[in-house]
Amino acid sequence: MKCVLAFSWWLKVKILNEPTESIESDKAKGWLNRTVAGAGITSALGDFCYETTTVILPGFLAVLGLPAAALGLIEGIADAVASFTKMISGYIADKLGHRKALVLIGYGLTPVGQVLIALAAGWPLLLLGRMVSWFGKGLRGPLRDAIVIQAVSPETRGRAFGFHRAADTVGAVLGPLLGVALLGLAQGWHWDDAVGPFRFVLWLSVIPGALAVLAFLTLVKDPQHSPNPALKFFSSLRGLPARFKRYLGAVGIFGIGDFSHSLLILAATTLLTTSMGIVHAAQVAGLLYVWRNLVQVAVSYPVGVMADRMGHLSILIAGYVLGASTAVLTALAFWFGIDNIALLAGIFFIAGLYVAVQDALEATVTAEMVQPETLAISYGALGTVNGVTQFISSAIVGVVWTTVSPVLGFALAAGMMVAGTLALLRVRKG
Repeated sequence: MKCVLAFSWWLKVKILNEPTESIESDKAKGWLNRTVAGAGITSALGDFCYETTTVILPGFLAVLGLPAAALGLIEGIADAVASFTKMISGYIADKLGHRKALVLIGYGLTPVGQVLIALAAGWPLLLLGRMVSWFGKGLRGPLRDAIVIQAVSPETRGRAFGFHRAADTVGAVLGPLLGVALLGLAQGWHWDDAVGPFRFVLWLSVIPGALAVLAFLTLVKDPQHSPNPALKFFSSLRGLPARFKRYLGAVGIFGIGDFSHSLLILAATTLLTTSMGIVHAAQVAGLLYVWRNLVQVAVSYPVGVMADRMGHLSILIAGYVLGASTAVLTALAFWFGIDNIALLAGIFFIAGLYVAVQDALEATVTAEMVQPETLAISYGALGTVNGVTQFISSAIVGVVWTTVSPVLGFALAAGMMVAGTLALLRVRKG
């Protein structure tokens, strides 16, 4: 931790001390300024890097001879690391008064993690690589969001975050598609063993990760933020506004039902297997997930514009309703044994809509409820709540699916999402 603090301070003194005038000038030009565009480009490159790994990691483990349980352990630990890092990173940034250096470290750790994974011959180095990458993801996320929020006016936060999330998701679409295409291409070459094509793709994924660091360094300006050396971690959390704490509670309740969409892919695969066979069903389910991401790209900016005009919290509530509808429809798909691709595409379409709303607006609602000097730690708290509850939700849905039935698993998820939506309605009234 001391090394991170020392390096971040060195970056601040040497290369990151942008003049306040240029930042204010950027803000005055409108919401699509250099910082917002730069953060979007950086996020697209960062997602391109680690989402490529996400899509080929299961196959990589298989050719290494590692069991499925190893993948669950690696992903679960990595998610936990990212969740708790988000909280700590926000606190450190508010205490130091500077965020850009820490974001650069976070983006730099992603390609480092990719290198470790590419070199792995067993699960320990795979776990370490995934933990390093997800530590970087947790470190940079809340601080990058705080920088973007303060680079635009309150009236344009929705569209700025909508643009950012759309750019982010472009990387999440192109990375997996290119990763699968390169893997297929590389399998036709001569390799000493079956691991070769996977390592080839993993090494290539380091390139966009490195470019993400360069893009953030050169394009993004960090608004002036005064340090607060006396800031105490737990006292700062206790001092957050009561309404924001109620908001976090509502987000947490909803999050306990907000299962990972890898389970949605598995649901589509399971439903289609009887009519298509497992291989074809898995391919179609993967394309349905890409369709979900494309929907998110297309609607993220319009959602932000709508929220700026109608109110961020109101649109977020509507997004939560869509989330609950996704779980309900998935449960019904299992109940009726639906294997119609068009109907399943409709479920993935609704999933893309609600994820676009959730990703774009949970952060902007946070900014409306807290003071600027505690914005980073507030984002950290939001990220931690989301990460922990999603892990819980995915575990519950998966266990109930396996031990009882998928219908009950997704029905329980829908119930928690509805409860979270009602709690968010009370926050709006309060």
